[in-house]
Amino acid sequence: MKQLALVLLAFIAISSTALAQDKAPVKKEPITIYNPKANAKADIDAAVAKAKKEGKHVFIQVGGNWCSWCIAFHKLVDATPELKDYLNSNYETVLVNYSPENKNPAVMASLGYPGRFGFPVFVILDGNGKVIHIQNSAYLEEGKGHSVKKVMEFLKGWTVAALKPENNK
Repeated sequence: MKQLALVLLAFIAISSTALAQDKAPVKKEPITIYNPKANAKADIDAAVAKAKKEGKHVFIQVGGNWCSWCIAFHKLVDATPELKDYLNSNYETVLVNYSPENKNPAVMASLGYPGRFGFPVFVILDGNGKVIHIQNSAYLEEGKGHSVKKVMEFLKGWTVAALKPENNK
């Protein structure tokens, strides 16, 4: 009987070890949408020059890889052809990092300190690099995420064409 109990205990111990190994947490790859080492000023300057040449505005998404809402917004745009195509057709896009590694203080100051609204936060620049709008992304949410409809309305409201007086009669 003692031998049976020992065999049973050994079996349980081995099974528990095997199960524990199966349940080990899967290490996820870090998300790297934002580049803390990027030269945000140079990226913005290049986008402004291209936007001016192509008759577009610049859409800046400020956030960080630490921000789940920032990642979710990026994934939403990527997974929604309507949003992605509209954004690419009407804006030059720049992702500006804000994180402990690089808070981009000079760029944040030049953009009017958009982080005061939380993250992600969106900044629209005209073709001369002038800030024409800062958008608190919370107003684009619905339910448990950003609303495709609200994001699209926001994007449509800040295009070059939308701001022409003749289109607003």
